[in-house]
Amino acid sequence: TAFAAPLCSRATKFALNDRTSAAMADEHKALGNTAFSAGNYADAVKHFTDAIGVDAANHVFYSNRSAAYAALNDYDAALTDAEKTVAIKPDWVKGYSRKGAALYGLKRYDDACDAYNKGLEIDGTNDACKSGLADAETAAVRAMGAAGPGGDPMGSIGAMLSSPELYGKLATNPATRGFLSQPDFIAMLTDVQKNPDKFGSYMSDPRMMQVLSVALGVNVMSGEDAMNNPDGMFKGASNGASEPEVSKPSNPAKPTPAPEPMVVDEPSGPKAEAKQEKVLGNAAYKAKNFDVALEHYDKAIALDDTDISFITNKAAVFFEKGDYEACAKACDDAVEKGRELRVDYKLVGKAMTRKGNALVKLERFEEAIAVYNKSLMEDRNADTLKRLNETERELKDRKTKAYLDPVKAEEAREQGNTLFKEQKYPEAVEKYTEAIRRNPDDHRVYSNRAACYTKLTAFNEATKDAEKCIELKPDWAKGYTRKGHVEFFTKQYDKALETYQLGLTHDPQNEELKDGLMRTHVEIRKASTGQVDEKEMAERQQRAMADPEIQGILSDPVMRQVLQDMSTDTKAAAQHQKNPAVMAKIQKLINAGIVQTR
Repeated sequence: TAFAAPLCSRATKFALNDRTSAAMADEHKALGNTAFSAGNYADAVKHFTDAIGVDAANHVFYSNRSAAYAALNDYDAALTDAEKTVAIKPDWVKGYSRKGAALYGLKRYDDACDAYNKGLEIDGTNDACKSGLADAETAAVRAMGAAGPGGDPMGSIGAMLSSPELYGKLATNPATRGFLSQPDFIAMLTDVQKNPDKFGSYMSDPRMMQVLSVALGVNVMSGEDAMNNPDGMFKGASNGASEPEVSKPSNPAKPTPAPEPMVVDEPSGPKAEAKQEKVLGNAAYKAKNFDVALEHYDKAIALDDTDISFITNKAAVFFEKGDYEACAKACDDAVEKGRELRVDYKLVGKAMTRKGNALVKLERFEEAIAVYNKSLMEDRNADTLKRLNETERELKDRKTKAYLDPVKAEEAREQGNTLFKEQKYPEAVEKYTEAIRRNPDDHRVYSNRAACYTKLTAFNEATKDAEKCIELKPDWAKGYTRKGHVEFFTKQYDKALETYQLGLTHDPQNEELKDGLMRTHVEIRKASTGQVDEKEMAERQQRAMADPEIQGILSDPVMRQVLQDMSTDTKAAAQHQKNPAVMAKIQKLINAGIVQTR
């Protein structure tokens, strides 16, 4: 048997041109980007891998796959791809930011710093490298502190400053008590608790050093003070051993005077007392003493009604107690007070989100959705957006389940059948759709609607319904006839052949399947022997080239050589015909109209 080259490739027999390969790679890349944006990182890795399989010299594909691996916490694989990116494109700054991120994930902070610095040598304004370098440097300092013998308390800054007892220690220490009434200090401490990596940026603030002293129970000094008085850090920590005698110089140097302790004015007045009540309320809340916490928050509100955090904290207590109505009411009070005082919009948005959470617990989903949307108008918060999406899905699911009714579904299906016989196909589609909404597990309705869509030449919708029918009832022949007919009408004869054959494995005597199979063989034979005009042949090949399986066969270097041998080397062709796997692929190309025989 001799083979003729496909009509779609006149210059080179059985070979994809560079434009086709590039298009395939870009398609895989686009699918990977879409999957990554949707948070489907494993799928993104697969698509980027497919893109690399088509074009292994494209640095962007490795960079994108590195990001996907990092999102999956597979930092070893992320580093391998990042290094490949840099090797292919050493003057591309993003490659170094990918490498730095992977090294950071592997806790190789010094190496991460080197990678980010190399990126900044290429583009000193790159934000990803600048922020990554800052994070890596801070993490390196923390890691070095945590590596000391016996463990250095500096290595657990986040846990230490997030301790529930810290506020109590600060409130009872005369040197730090006043800090609790300073909004900028509270903001600074909260920031460090949320992100310990930022501790280094606040070390220049004397208040932070005093807080660290209270938390550690030792005298922590700045670097300059430590150089002037190196023994000062360990006062009161002696183990009782006598110090060795040291010969004193005849003219001892005048000792550097110890720095005077910073004097902090202790706050007074209702606002300070309110802050203390809040601290006590927070401690009671964490201990799950909710009634006690409410008492302290009420006292705080009575002392200072200009801080809505006291009200939102009450709402949190009500939520934990399961009193969701009271929680929602407290949140409304906080929003109203916040509007009156013109407080930060983020605080108002937080109160609204908390109300939405309470409404979800009360299963008042539509109200919760409305509140979440209002909150997002105040502050575009990722947590609020996530809760909104979850609530919308829950509401949709509940409405869908509430609408289910198998009896009414059967009535709608029968009405659709009547309309189909009357050739009123659009009206029949409406009835079948209603039947599916009432009972989405009835495979017969999908088959019926697929027949309607076929009559209306809506082949994509018909294919989807036929495939759903097969999914629900894999051993029912009708689903395969519906799908096979659509593929036949759209001249996808290679696919129609497979569908009819698969259906016959479930029902070997089905006449409709056997007839479809016979008609498909006839059309394939016409195409393979040149009995189809050039225009129709070109259309068939164009459709076939969109099939990933066909693309895979044609992009396989081995199969390219096989196809070349089939046209030019009869001896090699005879050897290839003895290989069942090779011949199955060639038959696939013949059925699709890509290869002709003569």
